[in-house]
Amino acid sequence: MVAQILFIAITVAAIALFSYNLRKVIRNIRLGRSENRSDQPQKRLMTMLKVAFGQTKMFFRPVPALLHFVVYAGFVIINIEVLEIMIDGIFGTHRVFSGLGLFYNALIGSFEFLALGVWLGCVVFLIRRNLIKLKRFTGVEMTRWPRSDANLILISEILLMTAFLIMNAADAKLQTMGAGHYTSAGAFPVSQYLQGFLPASESALIALERGCWWFHIIGIFCFLNYLPYSKHFHILFAFPNTYFSNLEPKGEFTNMASVTNEVKAMLDPSFTPPEAEAGRFGAKDVNDLTWVNLMNAYTCTECGRCTAVCPANITGKLLSPRKIMMDTRDRMEQVGKNIDKTGNGFDDGKSLLDTHISREEIWACTSCNACTQACPINIDPLAIITELRRYAVMEESQSPASINTMLGNIENNGAPWKYAPADRFNWADES
Repeated sequence: MVAQILFIAITVAAIALFSYNLRKVIRNIRLGRSENRSDQPQKRLMTMLKVAFGQTKMFFRPVPALLHFVVYAGFVIINIEVLEIMIDGIFGTHRVFSGLGLFYNALIGSFEFLALGVWLGCVVFLIRRNLIKLKRFTGVEMTRWPRSDANLILISEILLMTAFLIMNAADAKLQTMGAGHYTSAGAFPVSQYLQGFLPASESALIALERGCWWFHIIGIFCFLNYLPYSKHFHILFAFPNTYFSNLEPKGEFTNMASVTNEVKAMLDPSFTPPEAEAGRFGAKDVNDLTWVNLMNAYTCTECGRCTAVCPANITGKLLSPRKIMMDTRDRMEQVGKNIDKTGNGFDDGKSLLDTHISREEIWACTSCNACTQACPINIDPLAIITELRRYAVMEESQSPASINTMLGNIENNGAPWKYAPADRFNWADES
């Protein structure tokens, strides 16, 4: 009975803490401006199923994609067993679903193969990150914490899968010994090979099985509550992020309603623009971005695929699309902490532009959309860069000399070039 009470207390505490942290994340996302992404629900659902569930965009690199799919599918499916663990923990039962017979045996057997796949996949990923040291896992933004975060998650998954297999091995051995409370159930195609390394005494086996059982479930609760502080939040956010992703053609700029109304009023004196709150052109800080931009930042996996294909980054420029997303998330967290301490309206004298993201970074972007195409979960760094540029140009009139020259030519000549409109067809003059 004591074990059941302890289990219920830990479960309630873990769920309450996760709910508390999740509310903070949602509060931070809601700092952004409104954006309607409720159109085309059928197409959005298909995008989510294809990109988030099917992971289709990852298979441009088939080997890591296959490993990731095994780790992801294995970890998610194995945690179906958490339902059984929860019932056993609350009611003091053991393998409560064992009455399913052959289906239960097949289920546990498949879980073991998946656990082995997750274990091997995580080991390979650790080797790729720490021994092979792939280039896309490095960069100015990949400081000690992002690197440690990735390793910590991989090691945690290895430990959880190890505990799961040892628990099953001890359970199977106790079943063959006829130990009380250990009903004969389940198939153990992988863990059976671990039984030779386990102690022979019944009491030691029970202690080992119970220890691994508690480690496995508490480890899952710890993993759940670690997610809001980790890049692995994409495990949850990948699904809404792909559902609400931009369905318009890549590179198509959005029109600002305030600018559109001004142009309409200039062209049609009878047009009366609707009343609207005075807003900022573009974005200087996270609250000027949309909630979709901010959700993108929380969903970023820090995989580096965007930066690896960025032509500006490849040619040695300062821009890294991954850093744009990480900086946006860091600034959002900073604003959220300010709200927690002092409430809304506090100005800490910092902003996303200049404090976190430099002017050199945003103007290095070629707007080619290679980053959005490469992202496995449809994150759009270009949308944030575009809004920061809009602020620099439209609010501050600050942009590189080449941009100013182009804008001046458009204003004076109706084209980006310095030639007068009358000379535009001189190239066709045969004389």
